[in-house]
Amino acid sequence: MARRSVLFTPGDRPEMLRKAPKSGADVIVFDLEDGVSPDRKQQAREGVVDALSDPRFDPDCEVCVRTNAEPELRDADLEALVDSGQLTLDGLMLPKTASASDVQSVVDRLEEYATTVPIFALIESASGVLEAPKIARVPETTALVFGAEDLSADIGATRTSAGTEVLYARERIVLAAAAADIDAIDTVFTDFEDESGLRTETSFAIQLGYDGKLAIHPAQIEPINEAFVPEPADLEWARDVLAAKREADDIDRGAFEVDGEMIDAPLVAQANRILERAELEDGEY
Repeated sequence: MARRSVLFTPGDRPEMLRKAPKSGADVIVFDLEDGVSPDRKQQAREGVVDALSDPRFDPDCEVCVRTNAEPELRDADLEALVDSGQLTLDGLMLPKTASASDVQSVVDRLEEYATTVPIFALIESASGVLEAPKIARVPETTALVFGAEDLSADIGATRTSAGTEVLYARERIVLAAAAADIDAIDTVFTDFEDESGLRTETSFAIQLGYDGKLAIHPAQIEPINEAFVPEPADLEWARDVLAAKREADDIDRGAFEVDGEMIDAPLVAQANRILERAELEDGEY
């Protein structure tokens, strides 16, 4: 499934919850945590449950809920969802995930309700970055999500446009996700009015190996999705590589040549990824 764009929507904004599926995002995240003020947590739970329970709510994208990080608030979030019968969600996003035990504790809590839900583990602390490989290998973890802003605050870093202060963490999360064969979702780009900057940062995230990017405003969805569309030259190269591979397979040859370039298994894998991204855009090669 595609997870190019992952849009946060505040849980206490009913009109936005119902509009979110029309944004074009691959994943919508109904937010009970940072997007909601402390005195409106209960209103947010009720708003999310109302939206999910509405018979007219029939999204063609994944629907996820970001719980609160504090155990007491998180338990109240889960209880509200269970009582409403809405734990048929596509996922729960767990903020401030610092260890595999953080994920496992939620999995265990859900087992008390005789249910399970895929977990998007939001990593936004030094501990979480260092423990990312273990977090990724919890069976219920379906994606690692990078939170650069909170990480910077946690380690005392100064955020810059270049992002060198979080580059190691950004790369470690991709590696951990790839090793566990799950998705990696990149951090938010906070200036939703800077489309050019968003496109540049999303392209860099794709170069690092990310499968998607967080969004905090519907205006960010189209630029993010478009960034995942391969350039025509890259698409042509990928088609040529896979066509040549079929010919090489017919004569039982490992490496082969395309336009003077020697092609082996890693480049074949790259060609397949390019075509997969193209297929997300138009449904065909």
